[in-house]
Amino acid sequence: MHVLVTGGAGFIGSAYVRNLLGGGLGPAPATVTVLDKLTYAGNPANLAPLAGDRRLRFVHGDIGDAELLHTLLPGVDAIVNLAAETHVDRSIGSAAEFVTTNVLGTQTLLQAAVDLAVPRFLHVSTDEVYGSIETGSWTEQAPLLPNSPYAAAKAGADLLVRSYARTHGLNVSITRCSNNYGPRQYPEKIIPLFVTSLLRGEPVPLYGDGLNVRDWLHVDDHCRGLQLVLEQGAPGEVYHIGGGTELTNRDLTTRLLAACDADWSAVRPTPDRPAHDRRYSLDDSRLRALGYRPRVPFETGLAETVAWYRANPSWWEPLLPAPLRRAAAPR
Repeated sequence: MHVLVTGGAGFIGSAYVRNLLGGGLGPAPATVTVLDKLTYAGNPANLAPLAGDRRLRFVHGDIGDAELLHTLLPGVDAIVNLAAETHVDRSIGSAAEFVTTNVLGTQTLLQAAVDLAVPRFLHVSTDEVYGSIETGSWTEQAPLLPNSPYAAAKAGADLLVRSYARTHGLNVSITRCSNNYGPRQYPEKIIPLFVTSLLRGEPVPLYGDGLNVRDWLHVDDHCRGLQLVLEQGAPGEVYHIGGGTELTNRDLTTRLLAACDADWSAVRPTPDRPAHDRRYSLDDSRLRALGYRPRVPFETGLAETVAWYRANPSWWEPLLPAPLRRAAAPR
């Protein structure tokens, strides 16, 4: 089997590739091709544990490059599309690249998959396409009501994927996950941002009243969910992948402060960002019916994640803005 993983040098994509070739997701495919544009969040170091593995081929390129795709897709049995611009704050400041990659790039990839008759296509999306929910949890039939340019671009991609299933008969499935965490996450998301800041003795910003609620999913559990959908998901269907741990950002901050030997004096209240969704919550019973269960308890996963950042400043320090690049002083 030959699997093409787009965005495979990013946080989730590289975790999926490492798990896939490491045997953590069942029998490994004969070949994995990673296609990654290597924008700021794509990092070849994320694939360093697989250096020398002859089953892995890395291609530096863009999912929006139709000519390149037509050279890569012959012989590919499955596409796992993780290529995306993902950070809400960046999308508020500059939405164009989010539309270019998430919408136009996905459409180009879909068309190439149709043209080259790729047997299977898994599109990885997010709970943010639904907007915000006060109580209860979204099912896969909930309407898409995105509130940020990032979420809107992902929703647009989801609709294109659905249309290619209905119009062209492409064998697609869509997954929507809750907030991921784990090692090697780019330090702009809340957990690695707070951890790397606290380890340097720097303050951390907490938006608004800190009562926004998120469900937390370890990246390895996400990868197991992705593989389950790839292998058993029904064509044209959507599946939710949840972690089962809902926390307010204040609760999360309390845990991160304790893990990094800091206290609330390190927290800087920050004006809330525009259209900040209050709460996300996924009903993942459809995937659980296929056997999915998150395996990593949040307390264990968070402790291991903090320990990884503490032990690996050589990975994250080069990613900091230039004025902050200085010798780490973990405490």
